[in-house]
Amino acid sequence: MISNLSAANSTVSTAEEEAYLYLQKALRLGRYKAGERLIPEDIAAEIGMSRMPVREAFRRLAADGLVTLRPNRGCVVAGLTLDELNEAFEIRSVLEGLAVRLVVPGLTAEHFEELDRLLIRMERAGEAGSTDWVLRHQELHAYIYTLSGRPKLIRQIAALHVAIEPYMRIWFDYVDKPLSAREEHQNLIDALKSGDVALAERVMQEHVLGTAALLADFASPGRR
Repeated sequence: MISNLSAANSTVSTAEEEAYLYLQKALRLGRYKAGERLIPEDIAAEIGMSRMPVREAFRRLAADGLVTLRPNRGCVVAGLTLDELNEAFEIRSVLEGLAVRLVVPGLTAEHFEELDRLLIRMERAGEAGSTDWVLRHQELHAYIYTLSGRPKLIRQIAALHVAIEPYMRIWFDYVDKPLSAREEHQNLIDALKSGDVALAERVMQEHVLGTAALLADFASPGRR
């Protein structure tokens, strides 16, 4: 009996994770707009599961700040004002700076080879004018902060990236390509290679805040 209950709980947990990742990706890609209501029955039918794991996924997304659970309206996609967008980048700068501080002492030649490869992929996507640049950019950052080995820190940073990514994609649609992106990320990698923890942390923070400034300028009235 205990074995059967354990198997059932495992199935529910797996379904919840599947629903969570499905919705997280949809939100990241901008499939759902700010203020849009998410209907659990519709999403469950899309994924091919019951409503219960979808509702549990809603709770996780609400904890991430990606949706809002409202009485009588259910689950509504959260949007970011310009001030909230800036705040998200400010928090990101601190958290990713912390991740860098934890990561630098343990970096090896293999890590730098992977960073160089990710930078080349990002650059190629930018040169092609593809919105894959946003994904490649996120991959490079995720590789760095994941090396911290701090699960809660990783989840918090990842949630901020998910919240910001739709705005990054809109921004990318209105620019030829991030002209200084390769240079900035190369500077970041060089700072990591230096082994100077304080320098690497500062470069990461400045890089993140610099992106916030670009997005804020783009989003200001009359700029587009």
